[in-house]
Amino acid sequence: MHAIRLHAFGPAENLVHEETADPVPGPGQVRIAVAAAGVHLLDTALREGMTGPFPAPAELPTIPGREVAGTVDALGEGTDPSWLGRRVVAHLGLAPGGYAELAVVDATRLHALPDTLGEAEAVAMVGTGRTTLGILQFTTLGPESVAVVPAAAGGIGTLLVQYAKNAGATVIGLAGGPEKVARVRENGADLAVDYTRPDWAAQVRAHLDALGKDATVVFDSVGGDTGRAAVDLLGKGGQHLVFGWSGQGIHDGEPLSFTEEELAARGITSEGVLGPVMIRKAGGDVRALELASLAEAAAGRLRPAVHRFPLAEAAAAHRALENRGTIGKVVLVP
Repeated sequence: MHAIRLHAFGPAENLVHEETADPVPGPGQVRIAVAAAGVHLLDTALREGMTGPFPAPAELPTIPGREVAGTVDALGEGTDPSWLGRRVVAHLGLAPGGYAELAVVDATRLHALPDTLGEAEAVAMVGTGRTTLGILQFTTLGPESVAVVPAAAGGIGTLLVQYAKNAGATVIGLAGGPEKVARVRENGADLAVDYTRPDWAAQVRAHLDALGKDATVVFDSVGGDTGRAAVDLLGKGGQHLVFGWSGQGIHDGEPLSFTEEELAARGITSEGVLGPVMIRKAGGDVRALELASLAEAAAGRLRPAVHRFPLAEAAAAHRALENRGTIGKVVLVP
């Protein structure tokens, strides 16, 4: 098979498209003929040898990637034979191997795909979608809500805008550049604003003043000056939910934080919602978030945006992610 292999930690150019041995499924496993493989911003950090929610690879070369969808083409010993030939999606967990034409995974991680859901969209929902629903556990959205979504053209941001609109909330979407702003507007945001413009916060404040409202929740994945300006839009009782800080540098940023005194003076809350805290909130059942996410997409209530790259162009996909040149979830297609 052909796969993307990383032989040495470093820049995107270290991702090499080459031929390697076909993987063989072990007991209780299946092999998937991959039709779509997910690329995550975290992958770019792991490529450089950095640690995070997932450990950096202990041995090189390695095949990156933890989200795949396709058709089961081989079974390991003891695996339910009904999986053979079925369209499936899976999050591979701690074991990478997704950037390839073939991938092996435990059958317990599989989700069968309905006819209404394509492989690329399923890849987006099994990872990015489950994270989106995990974030949404920390707030309640309704007609009185005013949600501010920085990075609203990204994979998670796209879904947050849709979910909030479905709940009847007023949605303010922030994005960088005219093309992304247009996509956010098309996605249903009540106001879409270019956060690279110096007057963006004033535009949003004028819009909220016209409505006689303050923001009630900020879904912050960027931090930095943009995140702080978004928090300044919150009214009393507002929530600042943190799940990233790419605005301060993808690999070396720090999350936006406030002292207890600042939060008390503003009458707002701020909390990180990724990692163990999200898993605890879900009762330890991450698979339930995956199931709910895939069901939302299959029913058409959530529609992930997908930015496709050929598998051989994984390095270009990483560079585009690092340079904020993508819209939606990045997916590699063998």
